[in-house]
Amino acid sequence: MKINKAELINSLSDKVGVSKKQAEDLIEAFTDLVTQTLKVGGEVTIAGFGAFSAKQRAGRMGVNPQNPSEKIQIPPVVVPKFKAGKALKDALKGRS
Repeated sequence: MKINKAELINSLSDKVGVSKKQAEDLIEAFTDLVTQTLKVGGEVTIAGFGAFSAKQRAGRMGVNPQNPSEKIQIPPVVVPKFKAGKALKDALKGRS
């Protein structure tokens, strides 16, 4: 099963009893807050669900895919990270 943003908005709207526009605004606000917090080096933790953070991936030497004999320097980059919380891990362990 895969759920997209529109389906998430519909589900949230039904579950919480708000309009689809309010649910969309909530999702937009949540993603904006998480993004802004991570951009400044912060972390967003939702107890039982997990933690969003930003991690610096070190630079490294790689190869040019168009010319495998050519080495290229891949610069360091900041990437998002999600660490699942205990309740989420436990819930997934019980699935069949």
